[in-house]
Amino acid sequence: MVASVSTVAYLGLEARAVEVQVQLIAGLPAFNVVGLADKAVAESRERVRGAIAALGLALPPKRIVVNLSPADLPKEGTHFDLPIAVGLLAAMGVVDAETLADYVVVGELGLDARIAPSPGVLLAALHASAIGKGLVCPAAQGAEAAWAGSIQIVAAPDILSLLNHLKGHGLLGAPQPGEADDAVIGPDLAQVKGQETAKRALEIAAAGGHNLVMVGPPGAGKSLMAACLPGILPPLDAAEALEVSMVASVAGTLVGGRLTRTRPFRAPHHSASMAALVGGGLRVRPGEVSLAHLGVLFLDELPEFQRAVLDSLRQPLETGTVSIARANAHVTFPSRIQLVAAMNPCKCGHLGDAALACSRAPRCAADYQAKVSGPLLDRIDLHVEVAALSAADLVLPPPAEGSAQVAARVAAARAVQAARYADHPIRTNAEVDGTLLEAVATPDQPGRTLLAQASEAMRLSARGYTRILRVARTIADLAGSAGVGRIHIAEALSYRRQAPRS
Repeated sequence: MVASVSTVAYLGLEARAVEVQVQLIAGLPAFNVVGLADKAVAESRERVRGAIAALGLALPPKRIVVNLSPADLPKEGTHFDLPIAVGLLAAMGVVDAETLADYVVVGELGLDARIAPSPGVLLAALHASAIGKGLVCPAAQGAEAAWAGSIQIVAAPDILSLLNHLKGHGLLGAPQPGEADDAVIGPDLAQVKGQETAKRALEIAAAGGHNLVMVGPPGAGKSLMAACLPGILPPLDAAEALEVSMVASVAGTLVGGRLTRTRPFRAPHHSASMAALVGGGLRVRPGEVSLAHLGVLFLDELPEFQRAVLDSLRQPLETGTVSIARANAHVTFPSRIQLVAAMNPCKCGHLGDAALACSRAPRCAADYQAKVSGPLLDRIDLHVEVAALSAADLVLPPPAEGSAQVAARVAAARAVQAARYADHPIRTNAEVDGTLLEAVATPDQPGRTLLAQASEAMRLSARGYTRILRVARTIADLAGSAGVGRIHIAEALSYRRQAPRS
């Protein structure tokens, strides 16, 4: 007899169907797991053996073979423990195999038969909903699974409770979806004194989803302004919150099934490796660029990152996805982010200040800024010079306008974009391209003339030309203008980095 249990394998944000087949064969006692399983899955034999022993049962003195089908699909993670255990119990006749056919089963086991949380339960629940089955999962993740909709969820704290439920004794209650937390308010823009140009650029970046880099001396307020950005972005809607939570579920950071309306804000240290930033590792996991999906990725001290690590961001910034290639699988994670970067103008940070600058200026600045490649900088829409604050700036009273007022204008501009792109898979101006961009952002005649002259003088690439139009469209949206005019093109050009002369 072969007992079968349905479970899943995770490839990026995709849950692939896996059938756990358990067979008891006459012969010398053995316990083998086959089907391209990684070390964590292979070690499940000992966890399953200990959990079944904790129930007061002994494994039959036979050869136990567990096949994870399809055999050519990589199997990673500890969530295979529970389906292997219940499949073995079904083969032993302890539980009805036909009852298990109605469920997708995931969960890690402890040696005392407790069912522990495992990453990816939300994806497994969505998969179960799509194929019309229920879900068996750890009790701690029942609230997370309940977000998948109206499917039958059995959230069990241990194997004994699960067996009693499946036999109709001591039925477990259906879990309720976790709470959706309100957006968390961060630092207020009212804390930033001076820096009106940088704050204007921050507002444009928030309104259109554009990338931004701030260049200025230490202590000018670059990091504070970046931290203020989530406070002026609109909160996640229901569909976006679910997208963000799916990434968090795979990463194992979704706690208590609580979805959040706060846009992610990730700020990795400049010592981060390529795998940490874009994803990867022995067991492929989402990196910072995916954990910041639909939010902000802040890179402070941009030139201090390894150049190869920074250049790995070029494809995610362009496509909104990151693809990690392995010999046995290709994994894709979403990465629709806003990149906000901050950097000093030179190694000492005081270029242009005769009292503080080092003796190597301006060669020092050229060498330092050359650590960031031109193709990466070409993908950043807004380049802002942040000046050092003077003593007169510091003693000024707080600005009258804070994050709430800026957020209202950003929300209004985002509403205009939502209506404009309602029939397209686009959220913001930063994503629009091709003929659609020409239709919504073609400037008037004076604007076209200025853009043509600037393209020649600034040696804009085709990508740079496109990004000027996107930023100008956002500036027009903030101004409540239906069309793009010369004034909008002029402001967009003022934020563009000029290509160095040869």
